[in-house]
Amino acid sequence: MRYVSTRGTAPVLGFEDVLLAGLARDGGLYVPQEWPRFSADEIRAMRGLPYSEIAVRVMLPFLGGAIAEDEFRAIVRDAYASFDHNAVTPLVQLDQKTFVLELFHGPTLAFKDVALQLLGRLFDHVLAKRGERVTIVGATSGDTGSAAIEACRDRENVDIFILHPKGRTSEVQRRQMTSVLSGNVHNIALDGTFDDCQDIVKAMFNDGPFRDRIGLSAVNSINWARIMAQIVYYFTAAVALGAPDRKVAFTVPTGNFGNVYAAYGARAMGLPVEKLVVGSNANDILARFFQSGTMSMVPVMPTSSPSMDIQISSNFERLLFDLLGRDGAKVVEAMNRFRAEGRFTVSDGQLAEALTVFAGHRVDEAGTMATIEQTWRECVYLVDPHTAVGVASAAAALPSLSPDVAMVVLATAHPAKFPDAVEKATGHRPELPPRLSDLYVREERLTDLPNDLAVVQDYVTSRARAAASAAQETA
Repeated sequence: MRYVSTRGTAPVLGFEDVLLAGLARDGGLYVPQEWPRFSADEIRAMRGLPYSEIAVRVMLPFLGGAIAEDEFRAIVRDAYASFDHNAVTPLVQLDQKTFVLELFHGPTLAFKDVALQLLGRLFDHVLAKRGERVTIVGATSGDTGSAAIEACRDRENVDIFILHPKGRTSEVQRRQMTSVLSGNVHNIALDGTFDDCQDIVKAMFNDGPFRDRIGLSAVNSINWARIMAQIVYYFTAAVALGAPDRKVAFTVPTGNFGNVYAAYGARAMGLPVEKLVVGSNANDILARFFQSGTMSMVPVMPTSSPSMDIQISSNFERLLFDLLGRDGAKVVEAMNRFRAEGRFTVSDGQLAEALTVFAGHRVDEAGTMATIEQTWRECVYLVDPHTAVGVASAAAALPSLSPDVAMVVLATAHPAKFPDAVEKATGHRPELPPRLSDLYVREERLTDLPNDLAVVQDYVTSRARAAASAAQETA
C-alpha cells in the first residue's frame, strides 16, 4: 500500500511515513493510491465478530506490511479495551428505519476517541521502533483536542500542543483539554476562530525548516491514520444491519468533512452505501457546495454545535482530488483560488458525480433545538446538538432513499458535553459519567496567545523536547 498527495508533488510514502508526516510536504493530504476492496463474502464473514476483529480486517490492508498482524491486533485490542460499551460503537434504534451509531463511549465522550486512541498507540509503536521523537501540533473546534490529548498524554516520545479558539468551545470541551496536567501536554487558547487555529497549524507544516527542527506531526483528520480508523465503524454498523445484503445510508454531522470522507472510503472498499448525507449547522459551507457546486467562505457564526463552526473544511480536498480526476495540479489551482478569492466552483459534471454519493442538508439553531426536544419527547433519547443536526438531516433525506434502506445517524458526542443546550431544549440536564464527575473542579492549565504564527511557533519551539534534542545534536 502506497500513499499519494492530493497536490501531486510530495513523495509517495508507505504507511509509517504517512502516519508520522500528517500533512504532505507539498501542502496536500495523503490518500491511498488504490482503495483495497472487500468482496460480498468477505463482508458477510464479518458478521458476529467483535469490533476489534473487524477493525483489524478492515485496516490491515492499509498498513502494507509495516506492522505485523499479531502486533497490530494487540494494538487495536488495547485501544478499545477502555471504552465504556463492549460493542465500542453500539447502534440504537430510533424508529423503523433510523438508527443512531453511538460514537461517544471513549475516554472523552466524542467520536474522535475511536481514531485517536488507536493513533496514540500507533505513534508509540512506530517511534519506539525508530528511536525517534515527534511534536504533535493540532487545531480543535472542541472534540479533537481532548481526544488527542487523552491519547498522547504521558507518552515518552511525543509532545502535544493543541490550539483551540478562545471562548468558542463548551466548558466541558475546554476542561477536558486543560485539566490534563501531564508535562508533555500544552494547551493554547488562540484569540480567533477555529479556522484561524487551523491556518496556523497548516502554516507550521508548510514551514520546512520549522517542521524538521521540531519533528512536527499531526493528529487532526489531515492525518491519514485518523481516516483509516474511522472507516471501521461504518463497516461494523452496516454489517450489523444486514450488509452486504442490505444497503445502508449514513448521515454525518460534520464541518471538517473527515468523518464523512471515511464513509466515502468504506463505500470505495465495497460497502453497499446508497447515500451519504452531510449534516451542516448554520455554518453550512458543505451543504451549500452540494446544492450549488461552489465552495464559498462566509464569516463563521457561533452555534450550539461548535465542532461544526467551520468555514474551511480541510478534508474536502481529499474528495476534490477524486472529482478532479486525481490531478494534483488542478487541486492546487482550486485551493489557491479558494485562498485568494474565498471560493471555487466545480463543473456541472463533477457536481453530478459528487451527488451520486452525497447529499447536503442545513439545520439552523431553531431546528437543532427542536430536534433535541422532539427526539427526547418521541424516543426518550437525549442527543447533543451535533447529533441533532444529524437526526434532522436524516429525516429530510429519508423520503429520497430506497424503501428498504436503513439510515444510520452518527452520534458524535455525548449529550453531557453540551448540557446547557440539551437542558434548554428538554428540561433534562444530562450527567457526566462517574469517571468525569469532578471535571468542573479540576485544576486547569492553558496559555492565551494571539493569532500570530511567529508567536505560536516560538512558544512551541521553546517547549518541544524534539527541538531541544535537535539543538543538542547540532551544537
